[in-house]
Amino acid sequence: MDTQLDYEINKELGECYLVMGDFDKAEEYYRRAAGNNSKSAEPYMGLATVAVQRSELDKALVLYEKAAAVEESDKALCGIGLVYMEQGEHEKAYDYFSRALDKAPENIVALNCLIREAYRTDSVAKSLRHLEAALETGIGTEAVRVTLAGCLIWLGCGDEARRHLETVLGSNPAHDSARELIATMAA
Repeated sequence: MDTQLDYEINKELGECYLVMGDFDKAEEYYRRAAGNNSKSAEPYMGLATVAVQRSELDKALVLYEKAAAVEESDKALCGIGLVYMEQGEHEKAYDYFSRALDKAPENIVALNCLIREAYRTDSVAKSLRHLEAALETGIGTEAVRVTLAGCLIWLGCGDEARRHLETVLGSNPAHDSARELIATMAA
């Protein structure tokens, strides 16, 4: 067989074993795939996922960094951010989530984590641009708009927050979070 075909087969087997929860087999096949194609980030991403599942965060960090060195994707950057977040390195985590969102504003995992880290690192104002970019992609529009409104309330921009909440309630009058935030603002 040729190396590319070996790579594809080993990568697919790694993914299958990962989904089935057989981390030893997943690791074995991802390592083979990495050996077949060192120019692909996917096996390193798979190996990093295995390491996370085993709570081997330092190992996962190295593997996510290796994946990002091969191909600096939003997923690799988000993975690095997740490890830093788990390790309590909130400034570093925020920076990696921000970089991930610069590449893919629709990465909802990176966006949610960025907002969590924004409150921890007093970076809520810096985060608004990522929420606005996510709104433009159309992904999770109601949730993103409510989160944006919450950030604006936090920053003392009540009128702008109210506009976002009214937009959500205009299309979904039963949206609990939007109604709760409006009620909080009225109190």
